[in-house]
Amino acid sequence: MEQISERSRELLYGTWRKQRGWSPINVVSADGVYFFDSSGKRYLDFSSQLVSTNLGHRNGAVIDAIVEQAKKLPYVSPAFTTEVKIRAAEALLKVVPKSIRKFFFSTSGAEANEAAVKLSRMVKSPAYKVLARYRSYHGSTYGAISLTGDYRRWLAEPHTMPGIVRYPEPYCFRCPLKLNYPQCGLACVNYVDYVIKQESNVAAVVVEPITGTNGVIVPPPEYLPTLRKITSENGVLFIADEVMTGWGRTGEWFAVNRWGVEPDILTTAKGASNTYVPLGVTGTSKEVADFFEDHLFAHGHTYEAHPLALATIPAVVAEFERMKLLDHVKRLESYIGKRLNELKESHRSVGDVRGVGFFWALELVKDSRNTPFSDYPQRAIGEPGEVDRLAAKLLEMGVYVYNGPSWLIIAPPLVATEEQLDEGIRAIDNALKYTDDKYSQ
Repeated sequence: MEQISERSRELLYGTWRKQRGWSPINVVSADGVYFFDSSGKRYLDFSSQLVSTNLGHRNGAVIDAIVEQAKKLPYVSPAFTTEVKIRAAEALLKVVPKSIRKFFFSTSGAEANEAAVKLSRMVKSPAYKVLARYRSYHGSTYGAISLTGDYRRWLAEPHTMPGIVRYPEPYCFRCPLKLNYPQCGLACVNYVDYVIKQESNVAAVVVEPITGTNGVIVPPPEYLPTLRKITSENGVLFIADEVMTGWGRTGEWFAVNRWGVEPDILTTAKGASNTYVPLGVTGTSKEVADFFEDHLFAHGHTYEAHPLALATIPAVVAEFERMKLLDHVKRLESYIGKRLNELKESHRSVGDVRGVGFFWALELVKDSRNTPFSDYPQRAIGEPGEVDRLAAKLLEMGVYVYNGPSWLIIAPPLVATEEQLDEGIRAIDNALKYTDDKYSQ
């Protein structure tokens, strides 16, 4: 109903946008890899909403787990323990890296990252600095937006958290150091060792194993093992932000597993509950946990370890196992890559294709010099670009794709079939004629 959209504009804020002209689609139902608006129109969810509904929409097992917990015990203070807390923690131990042994639960990825930074500063006191990358996103709350490297941090400055130091990302398509892999000798990550030594007082390094909304930047194979080695040698905690890359998205439970890296702290959210209820997880190593045996764990909040949220974790793990989803993602990874590279071959506006598992990006360019259609400065003032218009055209065609200033994020639910992948890629193939027409030599 149009009145729902209009009342939404009157009463609610649309996030990360100017409010004038906002006219959101009224979604009334969803199932599997599709969602439906109030007119009955069907949309293929080709980005899993915010790269989060990994099991697809309306998964019965996860919904049943929430309902059963609501009937039994919908809420209790974090001061008490419950069976659902233990079941959630034990389910996590089955899937997280072996280094992670103890958990703190919250309600979002941002809160999970806030906790990670706070705990790392307690453990490493008086060291307090945290290294984070430029092209990164870690959440919108005070500490998380301070960690964030992209334009969304600019909009919060100067009121951001002190002690954050930047380092470059392994963006090989647009290397910030103007080098070429592998001749570069991994200069971007080896630079971190220099930064730690020159800064002093560094408590932790935080990294998205694969950059998320900022373009699905997949690092070279040596990158994360080298970063882990640098942090270990310098006595600095390694925080892996797996809010977006966790829960099977890359064909492994967590992306660090692809490179055999074990973090000191792991944060996750999104796929942990299939985003059906708000949930964040901060997992820590034994070293971090042992520190708090005799030091105050100075953190917590009302919704910590909420029973309804925790009930989803064992159900999610069981659904992955029942459907053998990790095998499914690994099996179709090369197929997705092949189909997307076919788009690159046939569309001059596709400058780069990159990704793993069910997590890919098409980076779009407007000329033979690989100039992006737009970048962070345009986003920071809320100015729509050509790729925003491309995504809008796809939505009109019945395919939802999340986009950045100059890229599309291809991240369908992990339950998507080969035929459904083809459906989305065919739509993108047709829509790319728009950016091709904007391309110049």
